[in-house]
Amino acid sequence: MYELIQVSEKCYYINCPAKIGVYAGDKNNVYLVDSGNDKDVGRKVRQILEKNGWHLTAILNTHSNADHIGGNKYLQGQTGCKIYSSGIEAAFTKHPVLEPSFLYGAYPCKDLRHKFLMAQESSVTDFSDESFPKEIEVIPLPGHFFDMVGFRMPDGVVFLADCISSRETLDKYAFSFIYDVGAYLETLDMAEGIEAAMFVPAHAEASADIKELVRYNRAKVHEAAERILSICEKPIFFERILQEVFKGYGLTMNFEQYVLVGSTVRSYLSWLKDTGKMTAGFQDNMLLWQKV
Repeated sequence: MYELIQVSEKCYYINCPAKIGVYAGDKNNVYLVDSGNDKDVGRKVRQILEKNGWHLTAILNTHSNADHIGGNKYLQGQTGCKIYSSGIEAAFTKHPVLEPSFLYGAYPCKDLRHKFLMAQESSVTDFSDESFPKEIEVIPLPGHFFDMVGFRMPDGVVFLADCISSRETLDKYAFSFIYDVGAYLETLDMAEGIEAAMFVPAHAEASADIKELVRYNRAKVHEAAERILSICEKPIFFERILQEVFKGYGLTMNFEQYVLVGSTVRSYLSWLKDTGKMTAGFQDNMLLWQKV
């Protein structure tokens, strides 16, 4: 864990739960793709950079989930590096309480205000700023989160963030967190057609070919949708749907899983309703969902 692995002449990644990309633009200055989940990871990253004689110029954040921006504050404080982000992701990075608040749908209780869901705040610069390295291409990857992006480096390495998950992760946890199911499926279609020298997803092995894994991720989305539809054969309220999802996939309920899986299930319900496969109505002051 936390080994520096080279994938091209100028690109590396630090092997950790959410892979951290490293782009060595020249012999001295490097850019990170994300920063891990807390200051302890940030400290390990700084040690790796120092060992290689690299100066951290900037962190390129793919999105604002805490496991991707948790090292921002520490590294920015230690090195003075810029942190690039954009759109809603920038707002969440500057105001991290937005993540647990969004997931819970209200002010989050203490059980949700921890480093796995709420990073420390950091100052960000927009991708459109003239200081952003022109040789790096920003690739929109919406769906998993609001304005998630990936990055194509000049030597053909593409960092894919949470665009796809490994087979092992999907088989263990049943389905990955998704904010916008429709956008996520469109992103998978786009990713399947990308050509690159090497792909580095945050939660799957680096590979020169991701087509099969993209198809597996897509199949898991449709499998989850069919399971939710089967639960909703008769009118049913959300908490019962969520209970059946947890029971069906053998998941264990706690505050963190309640908001992560719960938010994803709500996103599926929205997508299924918008695509005409689900209806929703109010009865006895309850919102009930039913398969069409």
